[in-house]
Amino acid sequence: MKKIFLALISVFSLVTIADAQKKTSGAIQFETTIDPAAMAAASGMQIPDQMKARMPSSSKSNFELLFTATNASYMPVEDVEDSNGAGGGGGGMGRMMMRFGGGGGNREYYYSFADQKLTEVFDLNDTTYYMPSKLSLSTSGPMGSFRMGGGNAGDTAKNKQVAPPKIEIIKTDATKKIIGFDCKEVIVKSTRSVKILDMDKDVTEETHIWYTNDLGFNFSPNPKMWTEGTVLAIEGRGSSTIAKSIEYRGVSAKDVTPPKKAKLITEDEYKVKMDAMMKRFRQNRPGGGVQRIVVPGN
Repeated sequence: MKKIFLALISVFSLVTIADAQKKTSGAIQFETTIDPAAMAAASGMQIPDQMKARMPSSSKSNFELLFTATNASYMPVEDVEDSNGAGGGGGGMGRMMMRFGGGGGNREYYYSFADQKLTEVFDLNDTTYYMPSKLSLSTSGPMGSFRMGGGNAGDTAKNKQVAPPKIEIIKTDATKKIIGFDCKEVIVKSTRSVKILDMDKDVTEETHIWYTNDLGFNFSPNPKMWTEGTVLAIEGRGSSTIAKSIEYRGVSAKDVTPPKKAKLITEDEYKVKMDAMMKRFRQNRPGGGVQRIVVPGN
């Protein structure tokens, strides 16, 4: 009887250990939804009716977070779909918005938990680059968390930011369950003064970040929208990224390790390249024959 009891304890211990190991690795599926017109309106942009009519009412894209006890990766798992259909002009706009977005697009993000390192991997002009980065909260607000290159002194856009934004971080008592985890809320309020048709106007954006500390590692689907813990949802006007499901399973170390073929690029070097590309785009736009530009994610 004693031997049977000890055998049962051994089996139970092995099952418990296996279950614990199982929960240290797995996959979380995220869905990002973007309404370009609502997003632009929230940032104070004025969009011509003709361009607004060509925009999709919404665009959706799926992403996957793979994690182990020591590392993680976050990347898209399929192309963008939009409500106007893939064949129309709106589809191209939806894909461009997602590719420019800092919260995914066709970028890949690799995390190393021990040293809190984050590496961004993307293609630019037929070259695969990796760029050291870190989780942070953008001091230029939600729109500033998107990687869209720098400004240009010759830009003739009608909406101009005339002062740095004021960022307010509000920790609320609100909680909600996301894929089974208790999440807390942080609201990021960004107030910017912009010039619209030669008139100064204050534009306030609110972004709701929902995070949990129960997963035991730091992560955000938008690395520039993070305060603490594992972010499972980011909600703003015209955009949202929400975790939809989690599956505990084995994950290969190769799937959470940056590719060795990538070439190092710094933040400053990246900004210079993007500024040059945006400058060429503006110079070619008036003539109608727009030069083909490969942006990260193409």
